[in-house]
Amino acid sequence: MTGYLRVRGPGLGDALLWTAAWGLIMAVALWSRPHLPVDETRYLAVAWEMWLRQDWLVPHLNGEPYSHKPPLLFWLMNLGWALFGVNDWWPRLVAPAFGLGSLFLTARLARALWPAAPGAARLAPVVLVGALFWTLYTSLTMFDMLLAFFTLVGLLGLVRAGRAYGSGAAAWGGFALFGLGIGLGVLAKGPAILLHVLPAALAAPWWLPAVGAGAVPVPWRRWYGGVLGGVLLGAALSLVWAVSAGIAGGAEYREAIFWGQSAGRMVESFAHGRPWWWYLAVLPPLVLPWLIWPGLWRAAARYDGDGGGDGGLRLIAVWFGVSFVAFSLISGKQLHYLLPEFPALALVAARVLDRGVPTRRWDMAPAVVLFGLFGLVLVAAPLFADRLRLPHGIAPQGWWGLLVLAAAAAAWVARPVPVALRLAGLSVAAVVALHLALAPILWGVFDMGPAARQLARWEAQGYDLAHAAKYHGQFNFAGRLRRPIATIGLDRAETRAWLDTHPRAKVISYRAHRPTDAVPDLILPFRGRFLVVWDAALVRADPAIAARGT
Repeated sequence: MTGYLRVRGPGLGDALLWTAAWGLIMAVALWSRPHLPVDETRYLAVAWEMWLRQDWLVPHLNGEPYSHKPPLLFWLMNLGWALFGVNDWWPRLVAPAFGLGSLFLTARLARALWPAAPGAARLAPVVLVGALFWTLYTSLTMFDMLLAFFTLVGLLGLVRAGRAYGSGAAAWGGFALFGLGIGLGVLAKGPAILLHVLPAALAAPWWLPAVGAGAVPVPWRRWYGGVLGGVLLGAALSLVWAVSAGIAGGAEYREAIFWGQSAGRMVESFAHGRPWWWYLAVLPPLVLPWLIWPGLWRAAARYDGDGGGDGGLRLIAVWFGVSFVAFSLISGKQLHYLLPEFPALALVAARVLDRGVPTRRWDMAPAVVLFGLFGLVLVAAPLFADRLRLPHGIAPQGWWGLLVLAAAAAAWVARPVPVALRLAGLSVAAVVALHLALAPILWGVFDMGPAARQLARWEAQGYDLAHAAKYHGQFNFAGRLRRPIATIGLDRAETRAWLDTHPRAKVISYRAHRPTDAVPDLILPFRGRFLVVWDAALVRADPAIAARGT
């Protein structure tokens, strides 16, 4: 007994526990919030246009080729629609399903790295579920969850290949898995997958012998030949799509997918962004509540890394360290870029905790206080709704904060339950309560459905649709629109020309306040402002009306 979990490998009960936590979060997310603009609605729009066009090579957004992301997520959305019909729920499960799969692969990688420490394989998914940032993002439609999954696939392939060499068996299966992870990772989010897996492959002489690959030395020439073969396999898998799509999409699209998704995007990122130390500053809150658990720090202090010979920790150091440094040096930073590295952090914590640290009475106190304060903030949130500039009648449901307070109290008194499970349970309860408390705001301010359905009715009546300023596709899927929405307002002459040639049209714009200078055809709250739809005749008479207050 470690004081945290029984020291044995994960079994059916553990898998059911992880899946139940994931299922609860997803059920609440599906019920409590719509597709969130602009990212989720944009990806849905691309998948919807792929469905309409039946074009599986070149993704489109609002009638234009969409080169910012590869097609795997859109393919999977369309696959579900082919099986179940076009619906709202399937696309929202695709990326989170890879988050669930990552829990299983994290356990599998822990077992491969430390076969003599089965408790680490059981602890690692619990730590991952309990990390607040991972738990919150696991319900979102983001490409990074796919990238995290295929990163784990690639690394698991490397460990399998190394063990096969050490035991005298054929290593091609491991390198094939490594290549599969690269190829599908490229189709998920471009060449960024190489940053997560290739350094570990190249640094194998440092970590692989210490993993316990066997008494037979690894033939490094053959190892690097296998790595090259895996990279070539991954390149071939991705190029089957990229070459075909480049031919079908034309020269501009071809340049965008071969340059823009790799070096071009990296060069562009230096034009904006955050200082090099930004990830160092934001990472600690992202790994709560584990950061404030004294037991984890005591376990880390007592663990000597097997005298520096823990090959698993060496692999993780390369995996996490190279990616973290690279992301820190690139000024274009987003929190979700770190998601593929969260399994690495979970594996480190699971490894040091597996050695066991006696539980102390006050170990839960920091987390109980933290989540208790969060629960109180949720309870008090309705009192400050007027400061959030919310539409009249929309406010958070603060009483869901009582759920967090109850979970904190239960975590404090349920001492027979392992501490790791109690901490993970607190994170799940907090994310669930946050969704439920914010549900009125999410549906009242971010739901594109009412506006999109009205736009669809106008489209069916023969009206042309235009959007003042840049358009991200936020209405296309929600309204099941079948024609692109024109973008106007960026150039006055072009706007006038479009209005003159489209007399029967509706123009979408945004206002900071309710319009009083004219009467629009539709007005709805949207992200602290108002979404306003005008008849084209009003905009022709006064073109500035669609831009006022934006």
